[in-house]
Amino acid sequence: MSDPSGDVAAEAAPRSRRTVDIDDWDVEDEAFWEGTGKRIATRNLWISIPSLLCGFAVWLYWSVITVQMLNLGFPFEQSELFTITAIAGFTGATFRIPNSFFIRLAGGRNTIFLTTALLMIPAAGTGIALLSQDTPLWVFQLLAFLSGLGGGNFASSMSNISFFYPKRMQGLALGLNAGLGNAGVTTMQVLIPLVMTSAIFGGGGMILEQTSGTLIGKIDAGTETWIHNAGFVWLVFLVPLAFLGWFWMNNLRTEQVSPKIGSPVSAFAKILGMLAMTALPAAAGLAVILPSPTGLGAPSVAKWPVIAAVLWATVWLLKRLPGEIRTSLDRQYQIFGHKHTWIMSVIYTMTFGSFIGYSAGFALAIRVIFGFKHIEVDGVLTHDTPNPDGPSALTFAWMGPFIGAFIRPLGGWIADRVGGALVTQWVSIAMTGSALGVAWFMREAYRSETPEDFFLPFFLLFLLLFAASGIGNGSTFRTIAIVFDREQAGPVLGWTSAVAAYGAFIVPQEFGAQIRNARPEYALIAFAAFYLVCVVLNWWYYLGPRAEYQNP
Repeated sequence: MSDPSGDVAAEAAPRSRRTVDIDDWDVEDEAFWEGTGKRIATRNLWISIPSLLCGFAVWLYWSVITVQMLNLGFPFEQSELFTITAIAGFTGATFRIPNSFFIRLAGGRNTIFLTTALLMIPAAGTGIALLSQDTPLWVFQLLAFLSGLGGGNFASSMSNISFFYPKRMQGLALGLNAGLGNAGVTTMQVLIPLVMTSAIFGGGGMILEQTSGTLIGKIDAGTETWIHNAGFVWLVFLVPLAFLGWFWMNNLRTEQVSPKIGSPVSAFAKILGMLAMTALPAAAGLAVILPSPTGLGAPSVAKWPVIAAVLWATVWLLKRLPGEIRTSLDRQYQIFGHKHTWIMSVIYTMTFGSFIGYSAGFALAIRVIFGFKHIEVDGVLTHDTPNPDGPSALTFAWMGPFIGAFIRPLGGWIADRVGGALVTQWVSIAMTGSALGVAWFMREAYRSETPEDFFLPFFLLFLLLFAASGIGNGSTFRTIAIVFDREQAGPVLGWTSAVAAYGAFIVPQEFGAQIRNARPEYALIAFAAFYLVCVVLNWWYYLGPRAEYQNP
């Protein structure tokens, strides 16, 4: 007689293997998609989304934390607080470069598990550092550097999900992953102010020197707050998400996706080695750009050649890694010979770069521009008198990223039906006009004793900027799916997102630089000029009579 327990074990073993590694995957086959593919793809998508959400939250939580540090009287200048946010933005973008290639080298399940688990390091470290106002600036800068790991996760997450869905559904699927993942910005901007109001993780509270706020309104100066909760709260989500990724996600072992990933230990070693290699040019670039005493204090214009140098150095260094990594990268690096990789990098920077950059700098910009009176003293305009009638940045800042994130799937859905390039064209025109409008009201507010008079039109135009950038995020994915084949589309999504993510560095850094020059509106004027360039590029290559890819 056969052993029933043996029969059960025999059935369980292949089922377990299928849960982890899948060797047969053809979602362009309608029968396969409806019979097997949709169920597996949906499961991976719904674990990917909250993991990516936490990545965005940990990456950009400095945009809220620095506002509260200012309200609590931490001994740092406004420009130094902008620097903390800018560091996280810079490393988040740079870490996207290796993340663009992780899926082929290490597999989707292995990658999402490890990159999610690594976020526990900056989350716990931030909570510990915020327990004391005596923590030196360099500690916060180091933690901001490590927070960039969360920003890098976007590239591997998007690349991974792109392989699970057929081309006809790329706009919606990637829009959901990116849009709901981007909601980590909004989630963080709503959750952190709320958790700072109680001692849920213990530790001593601090007393607000200036008014703060939450989703439901202002918090008066003199109120006790627990700022360290801003770091610790993310451990509540990261720990279970790491387990979900490990036990329920899949590696696609097909030739087009991840054919030779080896054991999990081998996969983890590849990921950690590539991240370590990427940290070197990121640190060097920051050392050049950041103001003294942290860095060399190169002039603002230097950020452009430095970013280009960091991109080149990172790509070059990764190719120096031996064996299978180099062989795989030789194949994936073929995207750099495709002209449209570079064109789409520019256009995607307009949409995602704007969304993530404004998300990183919006709260602190509201605080600095509208939270102080701008008074002329002896012929000199001063900006250091607190404005008790100013809006609370933590009450309003979440709305922009909320709109930009949740409208993103709509942009992908519309693009699937009418064409990605057409949607992108209208988006780029709307962003150009909105940016010029924001610049005007920003200028008026920064020269007024009552800047709150200009807040409503400033805020509404900024919301329009966020909405347009969110729709454009979805539509550009559709264009990439049309222009590139399945093997190249994943790495191209990762690469373009890496280039665009430098917006999280450029926008806060540019805001900080122009605020030091007392001309914050110049930042928005420069962004509007860039959007106009994207109008021309998108029309020439994807819409006009000489379009190389008709979309539509």
